[in-house]
Order: sequence, then C-alpha cells, then structure tokens
Amino acid sequence: MPRAAPTLVEYPDALRGAEGPTLAARVSSYLVAEIQRGRLRAGQRLPGSRALAVSLGVERDTVVRSYDELIAEGWLTSRAQAGTFVAAELPVRSVRKPKTTRVAVPERVAFARPPMPALSIESISRGAIYLGGGVPDVRLVPREALARAHRRILRTSPRTRLDYGDPRGEPTLRRALARMLGEERAIAVDEDGLLVTHGSQHAVDLVTRVLVRPGDRVVVEDPGYPPIRDTFRLAGATLVPIAVDARGLDVAALARACERAPVRLVYLTPHHHYPTMAVMAPERRAALLALAKKQRFAIVEDDYDHEFHFGGRPVLPLASADAHGSVIYVGSLSKMLAPGLRLGFLVPPRELLEDLVRVRFASDRQGDHAKEAAVASLIDDGELTRHVRRARRVYLARREVLVTELRRALGDRIEVEEPSGGLAVWARIERDVERLRDRALERGVMFFVGKDFTFDGRSLPFARFGFGSLDAQELTRAVRLVGEAARARVLRRK
Repeated sequence: MPRAAPTLVEYPDALRGAEGPTLAARVSSYLVAEIQRGRLRAGQRLPGSRALAVSLGVERDTVVRSYDELIAEGWLTSRAQAGTFVAAELPVRSVRKPKTTRVAVPERVAFARPPMPALSIESISRGAIYLGGGVPDVRLVPREALARAHRRILRTSPRTRLDYGDPRGEPTLRRALARMLGEERAIAVDEDGLLVTHGSQHAVDLVTRVLVRPGDRVVVEDPGYPPIRDTFRLAGATLVPIAVDARGLDVAALARACERAPVRLVYLTPHHHYPTMAVMAPERRAALLALAKKQRFAIVEDDYDHEFHFGGRPVLPLASADAHGSVIYVGSLSKMLAPGLRLGFLVPPRELLEDLVRVRFASDRQGDHAKEAAVASLIDDGELTRHVRRARRVYLARREVLVTELRRALGDRIEVEEPSGGLAVWARIERDVERLRDRALERGVMFFVGKDFTFDGRSLPFARFGFGSLDAQELTRAVRLVGEAARARVLRRK
C-alpha cells in the first residue's frame, strides 16, 4: 500500500524564500527542495491539491499547475484514483528556474546536549554466543503460569489494573514483596514503604534524581558496573572510584576519601560484587555502616541477584542491619523471572519515599499494574518460589559444567573458582586476555574482560563468563570455541 501523504507545512510562509517567475514556480521550487532534502521520499504520496493549497495559502489552481509541471519534468507521477506521488527515479537536473531562485531551508535547532554515555557493555554482538553476563535463562520462566495470571487479572479487574494507579506500584505486588523481604532478607517494611520500578537501573536513577546534584561526590566500585556510572555522570556527579578486592569494597580507602572531601552517596553490590562476584566481608559491612553514620552519606545497596546463592544461606543485606536510615535498598525480579519484564523495587528510608514517588510520577507516572498484579499472584500462590528453587538447581549444574569446561579448554592458563552465588564466574587469565576475547568473538563467542569494568579503562588479567542463559550443551560448545581461540593464538606466536 502507498505510504500516507505527509503534512508538508501548516503555515503559509513556507514559500517565503522560494523564488520564481510565478507562484506555481515557487510551489514547484519548494516541493523539489523537500524531495532533495529527503523529507519527501521516492514513492511517497503527496497531499491532494486542495489540502496543499490550504496549507500554503494559495489557490488550488496554483498547486495543480505546479503538480503538472513537476510531473512533466519527472519529479512526480500521477496515478488514476490514487493520487500524486514522488517519482521512483528522480531527474538528474533540478527543475528549471531563474539563477536568483533560493529555497528556504529552515535552520536546525541547536540542541545543547550533555556528553552522552557509550552503549552499555551489555550490548550483545548479533549472532554471537553470549557467554559474558550473569543473565538468567528466559526459557526457564514459568510462562504459562504467568500468562494465565495475566489473563485472569485482565478478565476480572480490567479497570483497576488498566487505569491510572498508584505511582508506587500495584498494591498487591508491593504487599507480596514486603512479605518476601521480611521473611527471606530480614528487611522490615510494609507495602507503603517500598516503590516498584522498571528494574534496578530505574531505581538507581530515581535515587540519583532525588539525592545527587552537579558536583556531588559519588563513590562507585572499581571495577564496577559501567551503566550505573553513566547514571551518576548524567546527573553531573563527580565520581570517586574505590577499589574492590576479594573481601569487597575497601572501606579504609573510602574513609580516606571522605577525609579529603564530603561524599554524598556510595553505590555498591555487596552480596555478589559486579563483576568479580566477591562477597563483602562482615567486618567491612559493619565498618561501612558506621562510616555512613559518621560521615552522613547515603548507601545505595544493589542486591541484584540475592536469590541465587549456592553455598549455604545467602548473606543478609546491609539494609537488614541498618539502624540509622543510611541504606537505600534496591532489588530486582530480573534474575528470578526475566530481564525483559522490567520489574525492580526500592526500599528507601521513610523520609525519602515521598520525594522518590514525586520524581517517579513526574518522569514515568507509573508502571504496568496488570503485569505487576500477575507477578504478585505468582508470589502469593508459591509459583515464584518453586520456580526459583528449580532454577537454582539448574544453574548450579551449569556452573559445574562451565568451570569444568574452562579448566579443560584453557588448562594452566586459567585460574577459576566456583563462586558461592550468582550466575557468572570471574576467572584469572594471565596471558593476553583481551586478545583472547577478540579471537573468541571472531569465532562467534562473546565474553567480557577486566578492562571492560575498570574505572579508567586499565587492563586486568581477568575474564567474566556467565553460565545462566546457556544450557550444558551450549556452554560446552562456547568454551570449546574459546579454547580454539586460545590455541590459535599460541600457534600463531610459534
């Protein structure tokens, strides 16, 4: 079907700079300019002569004469009962017009834009096997149960779930999350004390909008998660990288940073540090909470994959031990269900909640209450708990496959330990880890290396391999290709 006619103009001064011996010639000049600029494309249908005449403030006969002239010169074609169209093949020369003719081209708006972040490292090369992130396998999601719950919600309460609602989120989901946080994470909160968001990134963005002003010092982990750094940069924050080791964030280094200048906010992932998977040591947790009380900075705790801990009971969140209202707790349902559902939540100190709700209302209004109600029903009837229990067994088996295959494929070139939780491993690879990554990508496998996560882009002899989204056969094939890339490099050096 032909493309719809565009609205070329809605003001009568469009012909002001289009000169010609007659008014029809000026209309022709204007139309040719629109075609040459690409605003009118080959095969596109033009407005009817009457409609264009009204828009331009000219007589209809003027537009008819212009159309006839441009059809004769090959710029336009006419189809009976269909209308006038831009020709598929345009003439090489422009329409004849006096040398003094000028076409008015509106100046572009000079948009003042801040420096924009690069694309996230989570951007996946098309066609490559994604061995890079700690993402879940969406094939495991209880889709039928979710679909049934969604249909039931829409059938039984369409008005309350499809109309505008509470910007904090669907009440039934907030109630279910509050119960889950109390029972499983020792966080005391009721349904009125939390906010449902479009994932953890959205939650951190809301906190940043409320707390961070241009020039404020914000502490981030190094290495750490680049998209979060971009969130703070867009707010004008001054980022302060603090090193992370096998025991988590270096709180002594953070204390020294606070002595140099005030810190507004500290962002960290203490349960499974991203990307190294390190668990923050108990004494550092206690020291961090004490330092936050003393220096009066906020802590954003991103507990992005609490559910998948394989070595005994998971460590409780910092928020569960926070007696002074320093911790803003961020959680997500992305690992439990699927990233594409875009569901997270935020548990702030009470005095921040109203401001967060106002910002959310101004920027996003609310979430998808029908979807939120459907997920709440999965929590209430135990389906989500059963799914997580099944998925945990699957992921544990996949972790074993990945570690075994990496050791087999790379031998003494790799040092890899089984993490206590999460959906990825952080492996030490001493020799040319970045070249190995590049050669593996040539063979169709994508993973990340230490340099992708460091604050200053420095190299680290580590790679991050995810095992959640690939089954055992896919993992084996992916690691085999990585091994081939490593051997090809060694042979080439000989």
